[in-house]
Amino acid sequence: MHFIPEELDTYVVNHTQKEPELLQQLNRETYQKILQPRMLSGAYQGRVLSMLSKLIHPKNILEIGTYTGYSAICLAEGIRKDGELHTIDINEELEDFQRKYFDLSDYGKQIHQHIGDATKIIPNLDMKFDLVFIDADKPNYPTYFELVVPKMNSGGVILSDNVLWNGKVIEKVEEEDISTKALLKYNTLLIEDKRIETVLLPIRDGLTISRVL
Repeated sequence: MHFIPEELDTYVVNHTQKEPELLQQLNRETYQKILQPRMLSGAYQGRVLSMLSKLIHPKNILEIGTYTGYSAICLAEGIRKDGELHTIDINEELEDFQRKYFDLSDYGKQIHQHIGDATKIIPNLDMKFDLVFIDADKPNYPTYFELVVPKMNSGGVILSDNVLWNGKVIEKVEEEDISTKALLKYNTLLIEDKRIETVLLPIRDGLTISRVL
């Protein structure tokens, strides 16, 4: 979704750092072979994630929602040499695809895959995180948030994707639309929770940056 005129959006993209060749390949193969390729973070948002990670320079990163591994590699670009990135996805069919690109990147040994229900996996991760990226099933966003906040270091950052949900957050919500309802609840939670400070950016489908106090 474009929140600015398409011509201006093109200008923005053209004046943003280009994605590395490996991510270009991952992008192409995702569109060629994988269902729902629009779930990919994409070049522009990927550079945003990379820049934020480099600014934060996290030791440990948690990603909820791996898909084909594009965003994980972007986030890993800012990780410390002794750090780890743990990424969770419920779809075991994508595990080998993800691993191929992780191992082709400079961060393969630092990226750890977890397959299954994130609400069950997160409580068993015995570490503190400096950066978390939430980009999975929308109805569970509030649950994911509550699970990760206690595992954050002070000053750590939680990134939440798709929080504008193609503009549906300001439209009349259909009774059966549980994803939009969940995101409305989640966006309210982020602005009211006293443990964090939050800014919502109109980047692509909406990206929230929440800093843990």
